[in-house]
Amino acid sequence: MIRRRKFTLDKAEIAGLIAQHTVAGLVIGLPLNMDGSDSPRTQSVRAFARNLGDIALPILLWDERWSTVAVERALIAADVSRNQRAERIDNAAAAYILQGAIDALVAVPQ
Repeated sequence: MIRRRKFTLDKAEIAGLIAQHTVAGLVIGLPLNMDGSDSPRTQSVRAFARNLGDIALPILLWDERWSTVAVERALIAADVSRNQRAERIDNAAAAYILQGAIDALVAVPQ
């Protein structure tokens, strides 16, 4: 997971990770409102994805609603302390979003 800074720095970090690993595409969490509509943050994420267009990889915007809630419930069920949950929640939510996208892509009939 990359912590957002300035776009040019973020893009350079993404390009560096792509160069180091075998990357088939990017999955970016899309923060929709609970009713499915866009918010200013959603529009910002869409613009970020558009600006990555010259990376020449497929980019999938994936609905991230409920990801943090689902992960937090799982961590609570695993009896993870509040402090440890705070440290792990963002990475766990990113993994949850990625797994949801992978599951959906695998389920698509060929």
